[in-house]
Amino acid sequence: MATDEVPGVSAYVVDETLSANVTVDGHGLVTGWNAGAERLLGYSPTQIVGQPAAGLLVEEINEPVLRSLTQLPRWNGRIALRHRDGHRLEAKVLAHRRALADGQREWFLVSALRGLRPPPDDSTLMSWDHEQVAGCHMAVYDTGLRMRLANKATHRDVALTDDDVRGLRASEIVDHPSMDRMERSMLRALETGEPQTLEIFGSTPSEGHEHAWSVVLTPLKDEGGHVQGVGVAMHDMTEQHWARKRLMLLAEASRRIGSTLDVTRTAQELADVAVPEFADFVSVDLLPSLDGTYEPLPETGTPPGPVPLLRVAHRSVNPGTPEGVVAPGQVDSYPEGSPPVESLRSGRALLHEASDPAITEWTTRDRGRAARVRDFGMHSVMTVPLTARGTTLGVVVFIRHQHPEVFREDDLLLAEELAARAAVCIDNARRYTRQRATAVALQRSLLPQALPTQAAVDVASRYLPAGARAGVGGDWFDIIPLSGARVALVVGDVVGHGIHASATMGRLRTAVLTLADIDLPPDELLTHLDDVVARLSTEEKDAPQPDPGAETTGDVGATCLYAVYDPVSRHCTIALAGHPAPVLVTPDGTATLLDLPIGPPLGLGGLPFESTDIELPEGSLLALYSDGLIESRKRDIDVSMSLLCQALAQPSSSLDNLCAAVLVALLPDRPSDDVALLLARTKALDSDWVATWEIPADPAAVAQARKGAIAQLEVWGLDDACFVTELVVSELVTNAIRYGAPPIRLRLIHDRNLICEVSDASGTAPHMRRARTFDEGGRGLLLVAQLTATWGTRQTAEGKTIWAEQALPVSP
Repeated sequence: MATDEVPGVSAYVVDETLSANVTVDGHGLVTGWNAGAERLLGYSPTQIVGQPAAGLLVEEINEPVLRSLTQLPRWNGRIALRHRDGHRLEAKVLAHRRALADGQREWFLVSALRGLRPPPDDSTLMSWDHEQVAGCHMAVYDTGLRMRLANKATHRDVALTDDDVRGLRASEIVDHPSMDRMERSMLRALETGEPQTLEIFGSTPSEGHEHAWSVVLTPLKDEGGHVQGVGVAMHDMTEQHWARKRLMLLAEASRRIGSTLDVTRTAQELADVAVPEFADFVSVDLLPSLDGTYEPLPETGTPPGPVPLLRVAHRSVNPGTPEGVVAPGQVDSYPEGSPPVESLRSGRALLHEASDPAITEWTTRDRGRAARVRDFGMHSVMTVPLTARGTTLGVVVFIRHQHPEVFREDDLLLAEELAARAAVCIDNARRYTRQRATAVALQRSLLPQALPTQAAVDVASRYLPAGARAGVGGDWFDIIPLSGARVALVVGDVVGHGIHASATMGRLRTAVLTLADIDLPPDELLTHLDDVVARLSTEEKDAPQPDPGAETTGDVGATCLYAVYDPVSRHCTIALAGHPAPVLVTPDGTATLLDLPIGPPLGLGGLPFESTDIELPEGSLLALYSDGLIESRKRDIDVSMSLLCQALAQPSSSLDNLCAAVLVALLPDRPSDDVALLLARTKALDSDWVATWEIPADPAAVAQARKGAIAQLEVWGLDDACFVTELVVSELVTNAIRYGAPPIRLRLIHDRNLICEVSDASGTAPHMRRARTFDEGGRGLLLVAQLTATWGTRQTAEGKTIWAEQALPVSP
């Protein structure tokens, strides 16, 4: 070791000639030869390097002895050597067997040379050591870093006697990189005259497992204060070291395990924490159920027989995890008596070595596992059940094969602690997954299962639930056929997430369907819906407090867009309650955000809503959406709106493809909020399929109205509908003349159904009743209801309209 490796060291140097160092490769050729070896045997490095080491021996070593030596990590003894000049000499040799980076082996041989430097009196050095160094394992080195004396504990650790190690350096006695660090610290102690401390790690020849040592290096001074050597005191801190390591591993587990509410991710985090610090291979298997979720079992155990387990995660120190017999996502059957099943049955962690009967019997029946045990040299196994809140979720298997030490009881306690923490996180994720699946199922059951048949618009829709953290929300959409071939388009959003938001959404959707059925204008419908939300909020406030841990509800709030499109007039009436305005794409491809008055969110009460009427060219596209589509933490709302308009303006072969393109453009990742998207391309009903008559307020005009209606049906080729239409026109026009107010208008619409409408200026709506035997009237509306598919009344700005629809035969 050169002195320039230690800044400031000049007075003390390491004399390489005081010990002979030789390296021999696996083929028996000399690969290293220091000055001490040259001094011992007379050969220079150029003369001996590359030559067979056997040529230096007086007697040849027989083959059985050589084979036995290759199995030893270290050998020491006396060897008869031949000097270059031919004379025989005996040397005490310590030989270390090294593993090289390329997987090859070599021997490192050292021998102390006696009498080359007169040492200080050994008894004096030892007395200084006892006076100035307090420690458990002690040794004394001279200023050339050559060992002079050591206590019994030191000899016991290195498994060598005082005579074996006298005159050798620490790096020659124990062939480990940590000894080089200790020698550098020894030089600093000699130069500075100050004690040095350090920690080193390594195994001792007497024991195979790793030790942690706290080392104190004390310069030994004579009466005049001159440094004559260095005392080494080493304290075995292995237990404290591993205790700190275990605490650090538990702290790391607390930080990393359970970062998400995802069962698979949590199981993988457990495996990642344990490898490679604690085990060489870890697998996490959970009990599967028929519905694909993770179904726990009571702590009382599993039923008799083989147990199927789903591999959720595993991790290995080797790339690609070649130790795994089962791939993640696969189910494997574990036989009765196997350690994983025994852990599940007993609810206890089990510790085994590879030679235990429980392991050998299991692997005997499983050739794949037997091959893994043999090929990788697996020597120690722990199986730990995953148990949380009184249920067993699965089992974790910890295996060592590269780590030299077998698992011990304290390792088993640590594994149980890791598994217990992970089990709680997995159970939380499992419960959340089940609750979220329930909320999603509820949400989807409350949304339209199929879009209704209507001829006013072509539609396509998408609904995306929020990501795992947010939970399912309360977004919804609807397409509601109305009288007069019109259609209502609805998109709404309930505040909050979870089952409560989904249930509230279902109640509001039902309310909208009911209000739409009585044909309220959009602004009036939102006013009534606002009352519904306010009433629901009041009910929530007055409800008893939920049980601890139950989902809290809070105030009920929502936003809504309600639009009515009439394909006859091509007019669309839109009202907003705190909801984003729709985007309109005209037939020429221009996309614009409609500038509409946005009313307050539903539930505030007392504030008006406004309707806006716009005329749409045939083929216009309306995009209705919830705010989850455009709100993002990564970009500004204006940027989102620009992206939305650009995506909608792109040509597409179908509305369904356009929906997909919009989601790709705005939602590259899983949305943080629910998203509802509804696209509607408008149609226009040809004027040839609409006939209108102005009816005088004269009973004699009824007959003329019947004749005009029959003539129009003949033009349309609907002769089969003439009888019912004649009766309906007669009844509705007669009621308008008798009970209504002029102007009176009759309109026939030939859509997918035949629609007959009679409008007048009176707001009084008729009611169907059952006439008594001798009543002169009261039977007309009853006949209309019996002979048509449906009928009803809607209020208009001028009065009311009574309508009836007849189902027409489907064209072949």
